Amino acid sequence: MPDAAPTSAPVLVVGGGIGGLAACLALNQLGYRVIVIEQSAEIGEIGAGIQLGPNAFTAMDALGAGERMRRRAVYAERMVMMDAIDGSEVASVPVGDAFRARFRNPYGVIHRADIHLSVYEEVKLARNVDFRTSTRIEQVAIYEHGVRVVDSKGNAFTGAALIGADGVKSVVRSHLIGDAHRVSGHVVYRGVVPRDDMPEDLRWNAAAIWVGPNCHVVHYPLRGGEQYNLVVTFHSREREEWGVREGSQEEVLSYFTEICDSPRRLLHKPTSWKRWSTADRDPTERWGAGRATLLGDAAHPMLQYMAQGACMALEDAVTLREAIKACDGNLEAGFRLYESKRIVRTARVVYSSREMGRIYHAHGVERLVRNALWKDRTPERFYDALEWLYGWTAERCLD
Repeated sequence: MPDAAPTSAPVLVVGGGIGGLAACLALNQLGYRVIVIEQSAEIGEIGAGIQLGPNAFTAMDALGAGERMRRRAVYAERMVMMDAIDGSEVASVPVGDAFRARFRNPYGVIHRADIHLSVYEEVKLARNVDFRTSTRIEQVAIYEHGVRVVDSKGNAFTGAALIGADGVKSVVRSHLIGDAHRVSGHVVYRGVVPRDDMPEDLRWNAAAIWVGPNCHVVHYPLRGGEQYNLVVTFHSREREEWGVREGSQEEVLSYFTEICDSPRRLLHKPTSWKRWSTADRDPTERWGAGRATLLGDAAHPMLQYMAQGACMALEDAVTLREAIKACDGNLEAGFRLYESKRIVRTARVVYSSREMGRIYHAHGVERLVRNALWKDRTPERFYDALEWLYGWTAERCLD
């Protein structure tokens, strides 16, 4: 608990996704009353699978929801990269006992709805948390001693502070920073395949990626192996606009003409596809002002290549809690301390994600160089390279 008693006014958290609920939980643990404002009609998550690095488990444990998530996760045996052109193995990183000993936690995969539910269940046990659904914020005002937001219906909400956790198209960010997004030109299709429809020889207990020229295919098991998450990514020929819409198998197949039969078979498996035209934002030197800040994708939207979007949001929530505590409950000072500890780390992940996309999609001689550099690399060398990312701890988050 902070030394100074929390204000009786609520903290407003805009966004009821993984990051918003994690922030809600962290604030409530400090004694703050929280109002979660969500534009959807219900608190829930859409999408398919996500990967969980050890840092995600570390953060969830710190928030008190780790065991709930652990019961729902599937624990991979390895991370593996395959060359989608010739079918050869480029790299295999075991994530068993040695990995767990190094990073003090496992590598897992989980359905996005299941990690969201794990946080939500913990939030529902908390006192002094209110939800406002079907509420889209349109106006934001920051005052010396409080905040005020107004929704699309003219309803006003006042509070002691504001946290924008409203995702990649954050309304709060547009008011606090007003910067432009960066359309990547990379399109992502996501689908879920029942186990019985998954080719038997590809039912690996692994986070697997088949890398090809300007494209790749990812697959891994979900929900006890009863489903497989399937993600395909390609560089679009079209001029893309940021957004989500229905996709088509015909479009997917047209971008994967050069890959070998093993990954190609997977492209025929999903019965429905969601198409994401992806974007991120250039990192900024500030996330807020006064009694307002950002968290999760609202603060640092990133491409998917490092599989760290949800992981970073969970880290954010823990660091926010510890920063407010370190500032004796002074929310404005706590927000600035939180930002100072998170901006550089998350910017590194944003930049690393862009670079990893280039490496995955290498072609020609660059592909051969990539394969030669990673082939036969020992697990310990991979672990060393991942220490900066997976070695995060709640105890050292303010160092």
